[in-house]
Amino acid sequence: MPLSKLVSLLPHLLLSQSEPSVLSRLQVEGGVDAYYGYDFNRPASATSFLPGTGTTARRHNEVTVNLASLGVSLAPEPVGARVLLGFGTGMDVLHRAEPAGDATGPDVWRYVQQASLSFVEGPLTLEAGIFPSHIGLESFQSQLNWTYTRSWMGEFSPYYQTGLKGTWRFNDHWSAQLHLLNGWQTIGDNNSGKALGTQVAYASDRWSAAVNTFVGNEGTGTEEALRLFIDTVLTLKLTDVVSVAATADAGRQARPGADAALWYAAGANVRVRLARAVAVTARAEVYRDRDGLLSGTAQTLTEGTLTLELKPTERLTLKAEARHDRSTRKVFEGPTPDADGLPRQRPHQTLLVVGAVACF
Repeated sequence: MPLSKLVSLLPHLLLSQSEPSVLSRLQVEGGVDAYYGYDFNRPASATSFLPGTGTTARRHNEVTVNLASLGVSLAPEPVGARVLLGFGTGMDVLHRAEPAGDATGPDVWRYVQQASLSFVEGPLTLEAGIFPSHIGLESFQSQLNWTYTRSWMGEFSPYYQTGLKGTWRFNDHWSAQLHLLNGWQTIGDNNSGKALGTQVAYASDRWSAAVNTFVGNEGTGTEEALRLFIDTVLTLKLTDVVSVAATADAGRQARPGADAALWYAAGANVRVRLARAVAVTARAEVYRDRDGLLSGTAQTLTEGTLTLELKPTERLTLKAEARHDRSTRKVFEGPTPDADGLPRQRPHQTLLVVGAVACF
C-alpha cells in the first residue's frame, strides 16, 4: 500500500480503535420516583413540611412525580464525566436556596442533579463540577435510602455541592476527602469567599463510619458569617437480618451584630430484613435549631417514621410509610385560614406515603 494512502487512512484506523473503548465506558441511566402522600393536617396549600424543605412527598393528596431522572456517565479511565438531570417536585425544592444573579439562580440550575468531570490515577480521584454532597446519611435519590421521606438532618444539610473534590484511598478500608466549594448547597456564590469540606471514612463488610466537616463564609456580599459544621455517620450490620445507623450533627454560624446561631441534631435508624425482598425500617430523630437559622423558626423538631419496603427486583423499589413530626412551635400548615387569611399553623403533622421507584 502506498505511504500516502496509509497516511490518509490513519485517522479512520485510530477512530475505529478508540470508539469501542469509549462506548464500552458509556452508560445511560435514569428512573422515575412517583408517590401519593396524605397529610392529616390537610394543608390549605396542599404542601407538607416546612418552606424550602420536602424533597420527598411534598404534595398532599396527589399522585405525582417526586423525581424523574435521566443521565449519562463515562467511567473514568482515567478521565470520566457524569451528567444527570432531574424533574419533579423534589427538584423544585432542591435549588430554591440558589442565589439569584447573572447566569445563575434557581431557574438556571433547577433541572441539574449532577454535572462533573472526574480523573482517577491509582488511589487518587479528582472530581470537579456539581456532585453529591459528602455530608449526611441520606441520598437525594429515594431508592438509595432506608426510608422514603428524608430526615430533617437531611433536609437542612447539602444534597449537592459545587467545586473541586479530591479523594485518597489509603487501602481497602480507609479514605479521606478534601473539598474546595462555592458554598453550602449552592452552584452560584453570593459572596467572595470559598468553603472547605473534609471527610475521613472507614468501611468494611460489617460497619462503616465517616466524620464530615464544612467551614465557610455563608454571609451575603461583604457580610462575614463563618459557618462551622460537623457531621458523623455510623452504620453497623448487627446480623444478616438487622442493621442500624446513627447520625449526629452540630453547627455554628456567626451573625453580624448578634450572638452566633447554633443547631444540633441526632438520629437513629433500625432496619430489619424480613425476607429477601421485604424490609422494615424505624427512624427517630431530634433536631434543635436554637436560633431558627436553618428552619426559619427557633424550634426543636422531633420525628418518627416507620417504613415498609418491597423490592421485587433490583430495578424496582416500593415503599409504604407512616411519619409523624412535632415542633415546639406552630410551624405546620393547617386546613383553615386565620383572621388575616393566612393558613392556621399547627405544632405537628402526620403523613401516610406510598412511593414507587423504577430505575435503569
